[in-house]
Amino acid sequence: MIRAAILGLGRWGRSLVNSVQGKSRDIQFVAAHTRTRATAEDFCRDKGIPFVDRYEQILADPAIDAVVLATPHSQHAAQVMQAAAARKHVFVEKPMTLDLASARAVAEAARLAGVLLAVGFCRRFHPSVVEIRNRKASGRLGAVVAMVGQHTTSTQAFIAADNWRADPDEAPAGAMTAVGVHLLDHMIEFGGRICDVHCVTGVHGAGPADDTTTILFNFDGGATATIFCSVATATNFNFTVYGSKGLAEIAGAALQSFRFVPTSEKPPDGPITAPPGEHREFTGFDMLNAELTAFARSIADATPYPVPLDDVLHGMAVFDAVIESARAKKIVTVAR
Repeated sequence: MIRAAILGLGRWGRSLVNSVQGKSRDIQFVAAHTRTRATAEDFCRDKGIPFVDRYEQILADPAIDAVVLATPHSQHAAQVMQAAAARKHVFVEKPMTLDLASARAVAEAARLAGVLLAVGFCRRFHPSVVEIRNRKASGRLGAVVAMVGQHTTSTQAFIAADNWRADPDEAPAGAMTAVGVHLLDHMIEFGGRICDVHCVTGVHGAGPADDTTTILFNFDGGATATIFCSVATATNFNFTVYGSKGLAEIAGAALQSFRFVPTSEKPPDGPITAPPGEHREFTGFDMLNAELTAFARSIADATPYPVPLDDVLHGMAVFDAVIESARAKKIVTVAR
């Protein structure tokens, strides 16, 4: 059993705790810290987690194996560095940091310290994503031609003006930090390395941060992709991979619906129709439990975390390019 501490007990930090506390044989939260103790004490009491006044106390405790960071994005780099120096394994929520340089620095610090660094791209564990992965690996999807992703929520309307998530410095490139990075992670896994991007952002809610983002991507292998993400409209999720032998699609806010349609094997003799598709439904899957379980097992078994850091770091390079493209209003090449 991995003994972990949670840092940050906002909505997402509490969701991480709820996914495993008292339910997992692999990981247990044994300490918690957040900036505002009064808002967290009742939750910690209910979950049987001692509240600790300072992060440094967590890092100095030899009984704690790992820290889970659900803190503001701008704090990730320093907190990961501190944990690595204390020889604590680290699970950090996405984005890993807010720029490529700091992401590379924390990855190197973890490597030198010999600790596991995992980034919370929980959607990689979902059965619908596994279905795409399996079809690509088996060759049924063929070569990736293009990808299209949409990820939207209504959360911007419920974020207080003084909440860190409303700070433009914590959410560069609009909805990219909140939701778009998940789609980017899928595209990197299935499409490979991205060579350039063109990003447009806008404000459609109360502001001041941009809340809506559209991005075009070119990939080294010749594929193209589009992401549309927003936190200022109705909640929706859709991700489609178009391959030379078929298309694979995930739909639904919980990624619950999967569809695969092969390419046609004969020319049409009338109106164009698609061959019969495969449909699967996956309800009730807990992605947060899956990612934290994988984190704990990777520590216990000394095996790599299933989300490769090379993919994460490339995603940070793309993230830098997206931010610059939105600022400069032009196509930007991704750093290598």
